Amino acid sequence: MALLSLSLARHAAGGLQPLRRLCAAGWLREADIDLCLRSLHPALRLNRVFARVEARRWVADDMLALQLRCNGNARDWRAGQHVQVYLEQDGVRHGRSYSLTSVAADGRIELAIKRQPGGRLSNLLLDHLEVGKVIELGQAFGEFVWPQEQDAVLLLAAGSGITPLFGLLRDALARGFSAPVTLLHQVRRHGQQAFAEDLQALAARYTNFQVRWAFSAEAGGRLTADHIAALPAEHLLVCGPRGFVDTACGWWRDAGRGTSLQSESFSPLPVLTEAQTPEVLLSFARSRQQALGNGNASLLEQAEANGLRPAHGCRQGICASCTCLLLAGTVRDLRSGELFAEPNQPIRPCVSAPHGDVEVDL
Repeated sequence: MALLSLSLARHAAGGLQPLRRLCAAGWLREADIDLCLRSLHPALRLNRVFARVEARRWVADDMLALQLRCNGNARDWRAGQHVQVYLEQDGVRHGRSYSLTSVAADGRIELAIKRQPGGRLSNLLLDHLEVGKVIELGQAFGEFVWPQEQDAVLLLAAGSGITPLFGLLRDALARGFSAPVTLLHQVRRHGQQAFAEDLQALAARYTNFQVRWAFSAEAGGRLTADHIAALPAEHLLVCGPRGFVDTACGWWRDAGRGTSLQSESFSPLPVLTEAQTPEVLLSFARSRQQALGNGNASLLEQAEANGLRPAHGCRQGICASCTCLLLAGTVRDLRSGELFAEPNQPIRPCVSAPHGDVEVDL
């Protein structure tokens, strides 16, 4: 039984700064301090973010919203960002990124998790994470922000791309954003309109907001360039699978709408195809391991294929959880094709492929 309530534990976190300084100076070990703190409350830690599950609600046939309350180490988070959720299964620690749809001053947050066929962590969270459970989170990251100008905003989402946009939208309307806002959400079928009741309630409350859905599994149900052309807007925020995002951004630019455009994609990055790629030697310095690899797959995938378990999160170059040092050789950015060869520069293995023999600090 916890000796402190979570509210008291959150307040206590603010008084731990002297211990943080002693740990940073090497006088104390953070792991030892955390061991003592967790005896007061399971979520209390010196620096790491832990949170207790307070509520679960299904917001679509295939999406669950989790309400959590964090300890005092979740600082300056905002809706629309992403956080890593960590959970251990069969002795292996897994982490995945999910969007913040709500952030409150009292430490309460909401995450939206979509069921993924064969998904290891998402299905574990959806089916087995109970109210009262304490889990670890990473610090929030992400650059999606609501436009500063009071001009019309168009939000385009496909699938789970609705989650960061919904968080930004709800926060902006609550803060008094009064310019016209239109949200177009494309899903495959009825029942997958995440947060439909919440969005309809917002549309009823705020006269400047309207929401529409498109069903791609139906004939003529996909969003098209004509949908954008028919809606006057100065700002576009778009999120969803990479193909959808790239296409929507192309529509926006072709329509001459300007440069006020923000986009995020959740789908894995495509591997750039090349002519016959010779074998390369991969050296993982920290693990003292070498292996033969190729120049088409990411370093993260090839490290995992050789038994390594590097830290990672989004697997698409956004969260930076997998960042390591390139010690020698050249790598190619799978998103742009750009080459990097400067020794000791940080790289993201999830979006970096070897361009010849390489040595990395993994």
